[in-house]
Amino acid sequence: MGNNTPPEANDYVIRVMNSPQQVDADQWDALLFAQADATPFMQHAYLSALHTSACATPHTGWSPRFMLLEHQGQLVAACALYLKTHSRGEYVFDFGWANAYEQHGLAYYPKAVVAVPFTPVPGARLLARNAQDRGLLAQGLIEWCDAQGVSGLHCLFASADDLQACQTAGMMQRHTVQFHWENSLSGYADFDGFLASLAADKRKKIRQERRKVLDAGVSFRHAQGRDISASDWDFFYRCYERTYLEHGNAPYLNRAFFAAMATHMPDDWLLFTAERAGQPIATSLIAINASCTKATGQKDYESLVRVAYGRYWGALERVDCLHFEACYYQPLAWCIANGYTRFEGGAQGEHKLARALLPVKTTSAHWLAHPAFANAVNDFLNAEGQGVAQYLDELKSHSPFKSV
Repeated sequence: MGNNTPPEANDYVIRVMNSPQQVDADQWDALLFAQADATPFMQHAYLSALHTSACATPHTGWSPRFMLLEHQGQLVAACALYLKTHSRGEYVFDFGWANAYEQHGLAYYPKAVVAVPFTPVPGARLLARNAQDRGLLAQGLIEWCDAQGVSGLHCLFASADDLQACQTAGMMQRHTVQFHWENSLSGYADFDGFLASLAADKRKKIRQERRKVLDAGVSFRHAQGRDISASDWDFFYRCYERTYLEHGNAPYLNRAFFAAMATHMPDDWLLFTAERAGQPIATSLIAINASCTKATGQKDYESLVRVAYGRYWGALERVDCLHFEACYYQPLAWCIANGYTRFEGGAQGEHKLARALLPVKTTSAHWLAHPAFANAVNDFLNAEGQGVAQYLDELKSHSPFKSV
């Protein structure tokens, strides 16, 4: 550890692993499940599947450098660190920063990213047993990045605990906006009860959209966990892949990755399938934090918030409003029926506001090695942050709910 580290920190050892397979899965998950903001996307099985399926590897521009902080041989903090040769698949856009570096004859890549590849879901990034260990990990990350000569360190979609540690270590903060749905404090009785809480025009619009799908002869079925069959997964991937190809890009995730999910993390997935005339025509895949809330030995795990995450969708036929039904209304109805507190709709999309997904601020932390660029980016982030705050205020003034 560095010279500014407290004396007791000299008893700590940092190890850097080039593959998640070199990290003990049980120790990693035990640390994860102890976090207040644990998500299934930080589970060892999820991160490992990204590697073994060749989705997040050096060949695709994601070189794993998992950092482990040990104290007397025990894992006390850890994070998923990647060296990146591009900025794709992150959802915190720094292409302008990279262009500025290039214009000044400087190399922006490789950079270091603490993130879940292709997954803009807020949650714990710096896994630690306490605030001191989290702070030591954040400091160790910066020292390691500085020694490696990378342009900077970026901790994406971090939790409040992570952000505190990063800020103390001298990292800048950047804010973005996502849209999340929250169940009522007492829990909506059903979907109609949820609709009753909305303003009349929003309630009418949602009912019209749902009616269009129903009148088109489309019905839905859902399957969770091991009830999702191999043929369901195959059809989902066909739809998912088509969505990307229609936009001229190959999908980030391949069939092998989802096969690993079906094998190693089945309880954390929920699949909605749209059918017409007895044939499947579309799917939406939702993640749920079942493993996090059921973790054995987790203190007060039964009181943890149950969360669903909108992830992927695709359709083979075009039906008016089918996307809204598959990606929002069916999942929300399921969340209400199953006592889920929050549904996270993912990055971007002001259209989600009219469907009762409210804007929330998500935050990332950044450190740049070049002092002049760090100062310039800090000025930019201060101005951008004011814009984000104004944007949030504007969105909140258009709440879809009834006025109190």
